[in-house]
Amino acid sequence: MENNYYNEIPSLDLADFTSRGTEKKLSFVADLGNAYNQIGFVAIRNHFLSEQLSAQLYDIFKQFFALPDHIKQSYEIASLAGQRGYVGKGKEHAKGRNTGDLKEFYHVGQILDDNDPLTLEYPANIWPKELPKMKTVATEAYKQLEKTGVEMLRAIALYLGLEENYFDSRVIGGNTILRSIHYFPIEDPDSIPPDAVRAAEHGDINLITILMGASAEGLQVLRHDGKWIDITALPSQVVVNVGDMLERLTNKKLKSTIHRVVNPPKHKMNTSRYSIPFFLHPRREVSLACLPGCIDNQHPKLWEDITAGQFLDQRLAEIGLKK
Repeated sequence: MENNYYNEIPSLDLADFTSRGTEKKLSFVADLGNAYNQIGFVAIRNHFLSEQLSAQLYDIFKQFFALPDHIKQSYEIASLAGQRGYVGKGKEHAKGRNTGDLKEFYHVGQILDDNDPLTLEYPANIWPKELPKMKTVATEAYKQLEKTGVEMLRAIALYLGLEENYFDSRVIGGNTILRSIHYFPIEDPDSIPPDAVRAAEHGDINLITILMGASAEGLQVLRHDGKWIDITALPSQVVVNVGDMLERLTNKKLKSTIHRVVNPPKHKMNTSRYSIPFFLHPRREVSLACLPGCIDNQHPKLWEDITAGQFLDQRLAEIGLKK
């Protein structure tokens, strides 16, 4: 299928992987590997996040973004480099750009028990007092998305010729982020910089990203032959793509998928768009050194060794969130 590119993202059933049937499981692994080599995105059904919980999560964050700016800004802590709580409009930009994206967002990080030693490594989550239900809803959604992500990484491990549970200890309790994004309305499109977009083209920093259905069109992926195509998925599906850390770990055997969120037509710029991606990260100390099985004479090692924490800090600086 070297030149037989997809015009839409393929849909796979996670139940084929999690069931006990060996044939279905291996077929899922092969189909996933093929999809990631061809387009880098897959739509997944029968994941662990219910449609009801997804709807509740969108609703609670829509309520947050509807709060006055001065209240939202009270949950923006500069010293956290945007890793918890609110990040204001236009603060983040794509790597290699200076113009801020037309968005604001809210971060929920790893959910830990109070006695977990990892609480010393991560900043505490920030929960707005105006929305007491946010903690309950976001915590449950985080856990179900993390569970989905672990299963996806098990399939990826098998595709790479690794032991199935290779990633488990590296990502469970990892520096994973649930990001709720509001692409805010622009009443006067002529008032913004001419190159300002909702989200400029970029690859995600992390291992894999899980995206539950966005509230409007606009997400596009750059196919490996250089063509941009629209990404859509059914409400019951999540979309899962490869990030920069997994690209680095696999010596580009699995390529990070470049994607963007384009502006709507001018007459629709005064409308909101909401999106909630789940960025699955390893623990900070995990090495991103290229896997030995991904290096050979035809594929020499592309990058120096680095830890996940070092790579994250480097990229946060490049996108304007860390000084």
